[in-house]
Amino acid sequence: MNRNLPTRDPTDPQLAYEDLGFLESDAARPLRILAEYLEPLERFKRAGVHATIVFFGSARLRPEGPLGHYYEHARELAGLITRWSASLPEHTHRYVICSGGGGGIMEAANRGAAEAGGKTVGLNISLPREQHPNPYLSSELTFEFHYFFMRKLWFAHLARALIAFPGGLGTLDELTEILTLAQTRKLERDIPVILYGPSYWNEIIDFEALARHGVIDREDLNLFEFADRPEDALAILRRRLTPEPREMPGFAHSRIRQRQPPQ
Repeated sequence: MNRNLPTRDPTDPQLAYEDLGFLESDAARPLRILAEYLEPLERFKRAGVHATIVFFGSARLRPEGPLGHYYEHARELAGLITRWSASLPEHTHRYVICSGGGGGIMEAANRGAAEAGGKTVGLNISLPREQHPNPYLSSELTFEFHYFFMRKLWFAHLARALIAFPGGLGTLDELTEILTLAQTRKLERDIPVILYGPSYWNEIIDFEALARHGVIDREDLNLFEFADRPEDALAILRRRLTPEPREMPGFAHSRIRQRQPPQ
């Protein structure tokens, strides 16, 4: 992406919003950031998508690898959620499976949803390697982001629940983002978080140690639940989620801090 504003030909005037050189310059970075909010917003509205179940997990995980069973579990769970969502009353939102759009667990989730006949969202990120849209995404709901923080905003903006499968640094980043929003009560609505595969997660993160050392409150351990079978994860979602009327706004709202009156 160009860093400096190119010299314009005075004999060939051009509208600023049609000037690709300007739009790719440092000066236009705020416009690019805003575009990564407004363009998905318009497409989600047009597709009628207001509520998602987000799957996080490693792009490197393959069905034939040592953690391959998680691929099949993610695929099965996404199918179960999609079929359950389709059975909800007609006047309520449908829960749409959303992933980061790449391979591994993301592919498994989108695949399961597509096989169950549902729409499926992919919030892909442009990277030098490793990340390419998987073939199971709904074409109208396949997005490409340049900025990680705008991509994470869209993960949270529509999410009604999060399911984190085994993953690496990217998964940890996305997971802790949502947990931080929940811990700080930054969002008005509750987002259930399911850590799929307790043997993996309890090895990777010593949650008890965080509470024991006092860097989180012990009650913060209630911000997430564990599941090790697709049917158990679905049962948590059915217990925690209340279908919303379609006319209700679907997007997340930040909780506004109440200011104290002057003394």
